[in-house]
Amino acid sequence: MKALVWHGKHDVRTETVEDPQILNPRDAIVEVTTTAVCGSDLHIYNGLVPGLKPGDILGHEFVGRVVETGSGVDDLREADRVAVPFSIACGGCDLCERGQTSLCANANPNAEMLETMYGHGGGGLFGYSHLYGGYAGGQAQYVRVPFADFGPLKVPEEIADEQAVLLTDVFPTAYMAVENCDIRPGDVVAIWGCGPIGQIAVRCAFMLGAGRVVAIDRFSYRLDLAKEAGAETINHDDVPNILEALYEVTGGRGPDAVIDCVGLEAHGTSADAVLDYVKQAVKLEMDRPHVLREMIHACGPGGRVSVPGVYIGFIDKFPMGAFFGKGLQMRAGQTHVHRYMRPLLERVQLGQIDPSVIVTHRGTLDDAPRFYADMAEHKDGLLKAMMRAV
Repeated sequence: MKALVWHGKHDVRTETVEDPQILNPRDAIVEVTTTAVCGSDLHIYNGLVPGLKPGDILGHEFVGRVVETGSGVDDLREADRVAVPFSIACGGCDLCERGQTSLCANANPNAEMLETMYGHGGGGLFGYSHLYGGYAGGQAQYVRVPFADFGPLKVPEEIADEQAVLLTDVFPTAYMAVENCDIRPGDVVAIWGCGPIGQIAVRCAFMLGAGRVVAIDRFSYRLDLAKEAGAETINHDDVPNILEALYEVTGGRGPDAVIDCVGLEAHGTSADAVLDYVKQAVKLEMDRPHVLREMIHACGPGGRVSVPGVYIGFIDKFPMGAFFGKGLQMRAGQTHVHRYMRPLLERVQLGQIDPSVIVTHRGTLDDAPRFYADMAEHKDGLLKAMMRAV
């Protein structure tokens, strides 16, 4: 089969590899029809995620049809159309039973690799390094889906592939990020980063009752799309001080809630951002948390800080004094996708939201290396790329 294979920093190739096989009675093999490039895939592409091995198959956003099931999978049949959560969960451990499926205690065979960094193992992820299980990803023609009796969601035929793919990660991630803000009617929500997650977060914030949404980015094509959804926009590179700009639009109080849709590769030109670039380059710091610092300083007293953006290690100069002094709350983590897929599918069916508005580029698996490069370099207005796998 064809698949997108990692060979090193900035080196991903579409190659012919062996087809996956059933390894466990709870497995299924899915023929992928459409897959997508995620912003978090770029952290791998840019060499910032440890635990990759040459030959690893990438990708964690995909939809397809079941072609084979293990003996322990009773609720899926051949040709069933499914969307598969990007996180892998068993459905039976105490964390899964609490709905915290991205933290599954049984899905990551390499959990001990994370314990040194995090103090506890994490769940499994498709195509996202051996730290998260070393599972082959979905930017491929076929993929093995573990715990297929729990994870995949059957998708009605009237739902387009591009909508279904976004149920596997982007839509639930944006929704959970906004839900973590505990939005009250009329709240002002500021969102850093107008990539795919940020765009859907803008729409979810209004859907969940925000009075105003301020979207912050440095690319006009992304800000324009956020503006179409009703957001007020700030171009980060056009204002001398983002904090003053936010205070101006909030009457000096600051936003009620702030969302970091950027993560570990934050851009910035301030002294702390430049120092982050240097420290990350020489491996004295793992992440660039400029946006996280900025959000904490900007957030209003008693506000909520939501962090769906990926961070992988240790950061410097965290403004704990501001966080404590303003009585802020923070929620973060991988999305518990299984919890959200069905109710969000219903919102799509009811016409409340169309997440596919963010799709800007379409192609095949052969286009994947170019899509990665263009997305990393912000070329050709690429926001979200979808690829046919068959």
